[in-house]
Amino acid sequence: MSGTLHAPVALGDRFAREMPEMALPWRAEDFPDRRLVVLNEPLAAELGLDPAFLRSEDGMRFLTGALDVDGATSVAQAYAGHQFGGYSPRLGDGRALLLGDVADADGRLRDIHLKGSGPTPFSRNGDGMAALGPMLREYVVSEAMHALGVPTTRSLAVVATGQKVYRETVLPGAVLARVASSHLRVGSFQYASARGDLELLRRLIDHALDRHHPELRQAENPALALLQAVLSAQASLIARWMHVGFVHGVMNTDNMTISGETIDYGPCAFVDAYDPAAVYSSIDLAGRYAYRNQPAMAGWNLARFAESLLPAIHDDREQGIALAQEALNTFVPQYSAAWTSGFLAKLGLRDDLDDGVAVPLLEDLLALMQGSRVDFTSFFRRLADAARGHREPAREIFIDLAGFDAWAERWLALAPDADAMDGVNPIYIPRNHLVEEALAAAGDGDLEPLTKLLDAVTRPHIERAGLERYAEPAPESFGRYRTFCGT
Repeated sequence: MSGTLHAPVALGDRFAREMPEMALPWRAEDFPDRRLVVLNEPLAAELGLDPAFLRSEDGMRFLTGALDVDGATSVAQAYAGHQFGGYSPRLGDGRALLLGDVADADGRLRDIHLKGSGPTPFSRNGDGMAALGPMLREYVVSEAMHALGVPTTRSLAVVATGQKVYRETVLPGAVLARVASSHLRVGSFQYASARGDLELLRRLIDHALDRHHPELRQAENPALALLQAVLSAQASLIARWMHVGFVHGVMNTDNMTISGETIDYGPCAFVDAYDPAAVYSSIDLAGRYAYRNQPAMAGWNLARFAESLLPAIHDDREQGIALAQEALNTFVPQYSAAWTSGFLAKLGLRDDLDDGVAVPLLEDLLALMQGSRVDFTSFFRRLADAARGHREPAREIFIDLAGFDAWAERWLALAPDADAMDGVNPIYIPRNHLVEEALAAAGDGDLEPLTKLLDAVTRPHIERAGLERYAEPAPESFGRYRTFCGT
């Protein structure tokens, strides 16, 4: 580690200053053979960071945590969490560091955080490293989610470390530089609550409100106000996952943000043929985090969040439980409204359609799609053609033709807006076979497939010549897809 960098990066350390009990000062490993693999120049510009600097040797050292920055100390964050339902009181950043925060072009505070920067005291016998493939997966999928309008952490850069990482096989190592509105999680509050320190918990609540909901800072009951705000943010987020066919794969409480941003793209994937039971994670043997279970799992996580806030919601535990339960009871209706509204938009229909018409229309369509194993993403683009009078491209992919015809008559009678459909239904998503193809090539030093995939998925709604294969489902030979968390 060399001396302090005075320019051109200015970082703050608000979390480390305000929550020192949950911020362990720590240094990243130094990787002398580092090499920049991919840099998100538009995001760098949003953050006021000079891409030319980030491409330099000092810039790469900054992106891997090997350079001190004036005004900030890198820290490993402490948090707890339920992982597949089992509680761990001490998780924390086992292979990650929070470098600090920076104000973006709109004045919003954003964290710059590293993954794969080396072991910390939270590593729990892990090596603290990350492999190139999973870091590039997070880069591709998080940037695609941003382009799809889904709240998400962003990816600033991936830097190869020049070191080997030992998993099932020997893999090239890498560090991901990640950007988020914060890295506060449900697990952060579980950690503070488990310490039995009410003053710490109240400070964390204040910190979260200042960061994400300053308008609620003077609420009569700040803890309850935070709970209600997070419930709303997560109801909207999970509905958006469902609208694009996204399966997170590891919805542990330490992977649920207070901001309502998607975080930690480990064993994630997108549904190809529509299947509510879709599971892609190699470790989710029981399907706990299957596509259809994501709303219920979000509700479960939020109940754990509410439990952690109880001492701050009310001095009397029973009254606190009653207030928290009243808030939790709003999650399902909020999620249902967001789910219905988003799927109506995918069908080109107004969101004030009566639920008695809208919900059966949507449920009947999804049942038809499941029965015919219809490709989730491409179907809705074909359906826009049907709204323009060309029904056959959508019709021909169904086994139950009569069922589709009957459904289509009901839908067309509602006068769907085909142009509006094209604005919300993507052509290009990070299809699983294309992601694997790009990662395999990158591992061999060929970045062209990765570059082409990023070009497609970061402009997902505009059809472009030459990108036809990026709009097609996986070939039959691709087989059953499984992903791995990469830790």
